Amino acid sequence: MTEAAIKTTDLTKEFRGLRAVDGLDLEVPRGIVFGFLGPNGAGKTTTIRLLLGLIAPTAGRAEVLGFDTRTEACEIRARVGALLEHDGLYERLSAEDNLEFYARIWRLPPQARRDRIKEILTHFGLWERRRERTGALSRGMKRKLAVARAVLHRPPLVFLDEPTSGLDPVAAASLREDLRSLAEREGATVFLTTHNLDEAEKICALVGVIHKGRLLAVGSPEELKARGGERLEIAGRGLDERVAALLSARNEVLAITREEGRLTLDLRPGADQAPLVRAMVEAGVEVEEVRKTRASLEEVFLALVEEERR
Repeated sequence: MTEAAIKTTDLTKEFRGLRAVDGLDLEVPRGIVFGFLGPNGAGKTTTIRLLLGLIAPTAGRAEVLGFDTRTEACEIRARVGALLEHDGLYERLSAEDNLEFYARIWRLPPQARRDRIKEILTHFGLWERRRERTGALSRGMKRKLAVARAVLHRPPLVFLDEPTSGLDPVAAASLREDLRSLAEREGATVFLTTHNLDEAEKICALVGVIHKGRLLAVGSPEELKARGGERLEIAGRGLDERVAALLSARNEVLAITREEGRLTLDLRPGADQAPLVRAMVEAGVEVEEVRKTRASLEEVFLALVEEERR
């Protein structure tokens, strides 16, 4: 079994009585994009700071790339890449000179520096803009350059804290695609924090949901969506209140939503849709379309958070 890139056991951090991270047990395999999902203030950034050894835990322990965060934090930081609150870019320097500066810090040999800078700027679509002053680049381009800076030295693990935050939809989608292809091409583990559920669903192989410092669930996007059960969407004529009442009384149906000419049924796990369709036809409904779907990742996330609040 491949050694985990990250492993935590009962990891806890308190600030003046406030538990920002609460007994976190987490294992992140190597070579995947892992999404750490949660609203602002959920404990995502604090977790990254703990994993980088920038702050000490109140209790519990964590290992990153096999190193203990309490006693071997320098070893961890020497091997990973990170993009946290600040992008680390010098706006008076060009994109190329920014990466040259960081490549020297990482002690890349001269030819390796030149080759890697060209490779990474080309990957992010910035090679033609390499000599422009960084301060003159668009927000999306700066964010791409910041990610390029974090992965420049080919780290086996990179931490990205809300990398698409504040970007317009086109720039965010472009950066997501860049991250996905980068992880696939270089085999790095990407630990990505986000509150963008659509983003996580598109690029993450595994996601963890955190709320008020507590880990609520871990799994692939499909596994988490399966926890929300299945849905049946029916379009047709005659889907009135009488039919809705008939269906809501059936054991297979957990909840029902009615719109003009359409019903959405939340089904129990394993429920058979055929008897439901037959019951509608027998009730006089002219069924035009039947579609089986699952709850979205956002809906499952909201359900998990609501369950935790209760």
